[in-house]
Amino acid sequence: MSMINEKKSVKNIKEICDIIFSLEKKYDLNHMKIQGVYAWQLVRVYVYYEISRKIGVFGSPQQGKVNLKDKAFSFIPFIKNSLFSNPLNGKDHKDVMIFDHPRKVKHNGEYKDIYTYFLLEYLNDAGNSYELIESPYLNKHYSKKENFTKYNDRILFGSYFYKKKNNLKFKTCEKNKISNLQREIISMFNIEIDLFDIFRKHILDFKYQYSMYDKLFKKRTPKYVLVVVAYENKAMVAAAHNNEIEVIELQHGTISEYHLGYNYPNDEDKGLEYFPDKLFTFGEYWNNVANYPISEKNIVSIGFPHLDYTIKDYFNNKKLNQIIFISQGVIGEYLSNFAYELARKLEKINEKINDTDKKNQNNYNIIYKLHPGEYSNWKNNYDSLVKAQKLDNFQIIDNNEISLYELFSKSKYQIGVFSTAIYEGLLFNCKTFIIDLPGSEYMDGLVDKNYVKKVDNVEDIINFMNNLNMDEYDRDLFFKEYDKSILDRTFKK
Repeated sequence: MSMINEKKSVKNIKEICDIIFSLEKKYDLNHMKIQGVYAWQLVRVYVYYEISRKIGVFGSPQQGKVNLKDKAFSFIPFIKNSLFSNPLNGKDHKDVMIFDHPRKVKHNGEYKDIYTYFLLEYLNDAGNSYELIESPYLNKHYSKKENFTKYNDRILFGSYFYKKKNNLKFKTCEKNKISNLQREIISMFNIEIDLFDIFRKHILDFKYQYSMYDKLFKKRTPKYVLVVVAYENKAMVAAAHNNEIEVIELQHGTISEYHLGYNYPNDEDKGLEYFPDKLFTFGEYWNNVANYPISEKNIVSIGFPHLDYTIKDYFNNKKLNQIIFISQGVIGEYLSNFAYELARKLEKINEKINDTDKKNQNNYNIIYKLHPGEYSNWKNNYDSLVKAQKLDNFQIIDNNEISLYELFSKSKYQIGVFSTAIYEGLLFNCKTFIIDLPGSEYMDGLVDKNYVKKVDNVEDIINFMNNLNMDEYDRDLFFKEYDKSILDRTFKK
């Protein structure tokens, strides 16, 4: 038996994060330069998820994969978009550049990025010039093409081939740094991991993309760059900083002390080169849940305009005997098994009740809302859902045709692990169960405040369903009403 199999395994997210934070402090990783770049800042989140997957804390993302046929069909649009929607074409100045979220949601009949479309409306009214840079989602673009939109295909396409054609020759001192870190990770986490390959790919990506974004910003000379998911756009952030452009990130999901895209607990990690200058959050709660590497004054609550625009249409809906599950790819297999087991037990309980009125009270319908990344692949990945869809009390939502807020408005209960949607469900007074699965640590703040109930098994839910007393939820704390004055102050001419 190998030594790796004999070692004690790490069991949860907190332990993973604590070890990573200790390694960062020991080796000063966030200031470690390899090939002229701050390499650990590039790979930090990726390595975290890779470790979590390898030790079994998280499953695979379950996101639909792009097969060879899809790649072949997408090749021509990639070339077309690279030629005719290339952001590097032209030299027009823009006051603001926006890098939106690749995944789009149907809003008023059109696919939009729910985190940035309010910015376009604001900038139009304010008279600021702007350009939107859109990346493909699973090799496709879903939004309507506008004259202010450019596609990022050219830069992503070029980066792909750049990695194929080029390699890195690590210096001896760099090899030693990577080797020491790899040895510690293998020892502490009881896994095999190839840090040399991870660093190589991320550094090559960074070098190519940085050069392209640097050219772009020198042509557009914007004063501001706004981005969703900045930790996946490090090269863009670095190029903006090099051109003295202020980078503002828009919150797009749950943030916690266990999210390595945001939490940097070591004091020496303030002012990191590849982190945005400011963060616009949904509400005050998010301003203090992580150790951000920027000043407190640069973490600003602006609200979530899409939420404000849409929830008012559903508040008057009548609550049904409905339970909604909020799925996520990394815990989807566990959660789908749980949902199937709950549906079967509720069905059996109802069959045993003779009284018609009691049957109606206990006859709950389960809605299993898949994450968009799971839509195309759930029948292959989740055997439990394939079986569950044959039950009378089970419905699977695998598209964006029905609003999530409409589902919340009609549901008495919601069940999930750590999705941001759980916070939104609370706005609709959904009584909330958090399943004690990997990632539930993200929600411990809600558990501590008695806003939600953490449970281990199906029996817990059945026992608590009719006797769940939770404290009142403060909507403004988590989702402040949209404050347009913040944009007025930010973009004032």
